[in-house]
Amino acid sequence: MSRDIRGEKIVVATHNQGKLEEISALLVPLSSEILSAKELQLSEPEETEDTFVGNARIKAHAAAKASGLPVLSDDSGIEIDALDGAPGVYTADWAETSRGRDFNVAMRKVHEMLEGKDAPHPRIAQFCCTIVLAWPDDYEVIFEGKVEGKVVWPMRGKRGHGYDPIFQPKGYSITFGEMNRWEKNKISHRAKAFEKLFRYFTA
Repeated sequence: MSRDIRGEKIVVATHNQGKLEEISALLVPLSSEILSAKELQLSEPEETEDTFVGNARIKAHAAAKASGLPVLSDDSGIEIDALDGAPGVYTADWAETSRGRDFNVAMRKVHEMLEGKDAPHPRIAQFCCTIVLAWPDDYEVIFEGKVEGKVVWPMRGKRGHGYDPIFQPKGYSITFGEMNRWEKNKISHRAKAFEKLFRYFTA
């Protein structure tokens, strides 16, 4: 039997402000009170799994136990066919520098690796998202979404976050980095996963 989270307090297990804003906008239809792991000063657990669902489960269950509230966590990333699915679950890791995360560094790395392999165009890629909604008693539900597209260069657009400036979704002539938030939120991998979540709670 499913549990209803509409109108309830939900913790979003992220310390990333850009991701929090995007997820909060997507959660508006649930009329829930959104709290963040950062706001509650919850620690960030080490992500030790090699799958999106594995890492999302780690974050969701750790925050649920610590907060005593239902927690929504997502793990997402870009998979590039010519790089055998990399960076995948290591999408954020590729942005790590001695000064913190810098996704410009990560995007340049992607471009240099593709050029080094002389990868043919179009350079097919997918943004993937797995959502885990967990409760303190270990109950959980899982939703997955994916959007297909290609990697482009040079970077285009200053909107969004992460690898958005080099990802052009299929059927569009602009990148995620050039889209406004509302347009992106209609078609993104995260939006597709949230559509499944909404159907689950409103069915």
